[in-house]
Amino acid sequence: MKLAILGGGGFRVPLVYGALLRDRGERRVTDVSLYDVSGDRLAAIGHVLRQMAAEQENPPTVHTTTDLDESLRDATFVFSAIRVGGLEGRTADERVALDLGILGQETTGPGGLAYGLRTVPVALHVAERVAAVCPDAWVINFTNPAGMITEAMQHILGDRVVGICDSPLGLSRRAARALELDPMATTADYVGLNHLGWLRGLSFNGRDVLPRLVTDPAALDSIEEGRLFGADWIAALGCIPNEYLFYYYFTRDAVASIKGSPVTRGEFLLRQQRDFYAAVAKDPRSALSEWRRVRRERDETYMAESRAEVDAAGRDKEDVEAGGYEGVALALMAAIARGERTAMILNVRNGNAVPGLPAEAVVEVPCTVDANGPHPLITSALAGHQLGLIQQVKSAEQLTIQAARTGSPSAALAAFAVHPLVDSVSTAKTLLAGYRSRIPGVAAVLSRA
Repeated sequence: MKLAILGGGGFRVPLVYGALLRDRGERRVTDVSLYDVSGDRLAAIGHVLRQMAAEQENPPTVHTTTDLDESLRDATFVFSAIRVGGLEGRTADERVALDLGILGQETTGPGGLAYGLRTVPVALHVAERVAAVCPDAWVINFTNPAGMITEAMQHILGDRVVGICDSPLGLSRRAARALELDPMATTADYVGLNHLGWLRGLSFNGRDVLPRLVTDPAALDSIEEGRLFGADWIAALGCIPNEYLFYYYFTRDAVASIKGSPVTRGEFLLRQQRDFYAAVAKDPRSALSEWRRVRRERDETYMAESRAEVDAAGRDKEDVEAGGYEGVALALMAAIARGERTAMILNVRNGNAVPGLPAEAVVEVPCTVDANGPHPLITSALAGHQLGLIQQVKSAEQLTIQAARTGSPSAALAAFAVHPLVDSVSTAKTLLAGYRSRIPGVAAVLSRA
């Protein structure tokens, strides 16, 4: 089978290839095509992957190309992890908001909307080429904002686009370990949008054991979410929020922490990755060792700039070492290609899975997966504040998709204004003007009307 990886020069691509190297099952991926607009980045990651392959027997072959159709041709699966505007765009996503005292984060709040505005048109072009070149392929979307981009691509490809994220899986694993249970023996009741969901139950031997954790401060202190949100707030909620809900529940704390850091996350990664690609260009033989070193540094500092004062313990060692989104992608491909029925938390078309949201909305919910793809499970009603929050954010996402498809500045303004992390229409106008001024991709999208 052939896997096309879009954004193939991206730093995290070796994680996906590493997962493929560990797969020894039938109908495994044998051919990997890396596509990117940057030949230099492709060359660097190509060196990393070939050095990884040299350590294994019978590894998938690796090809690189800057021709999208060539990469897509004959693909069974397409993994999309593109970053429109690069890390330079991400730093602007963050800084324009922070300069106004608003949360600056690449997927959450106004930064995520700006990222979506310039990414949706590119994602739609990719979807059109998939439909033309490999219409039977499944698209696994990891391009952020993942829920929004998945929903946009579904306008063209329907349910053959599936969004993935490792946050829900990581949360359910941590909850199980805190209860001294095997994560593989538990089933999660998780519902929401990408980067905006709650673990509401954890079934073990047919019984919900999550209430034990929710009411145990000592056990909660052993996991990231317990330290982030505090045992008292988790007890009040009666469930455990995804870590990204820190930006909604503790907005002022997050903004203060980010502004107090010497650099934003985007600025940190921009410097780090410039150094990495330059080092590999200078000495290609060091590509794999340099990538491994930089990856450790990157993982250990994940979200650190926004929660330094709250969670000094940092990321759990098990989560840094365990397979993340690449494991989710591999499991999804295996279930479809081999007909191995499994359960996963995925970003899929709502239908009637989450009451209170439009049928076409992409939601993040438990699914069964088989050769015909994901089948979302019906979820029980969300609590009032939970439903209200995801309705607001989903409205902002859909307005962003509308603005990106039509070039409408008024739809873009409405998207910013209705988002719960933007405090006034005046602020929304200033944000939008700032993004149009700082990010050429946003300006180009909104100049089409």
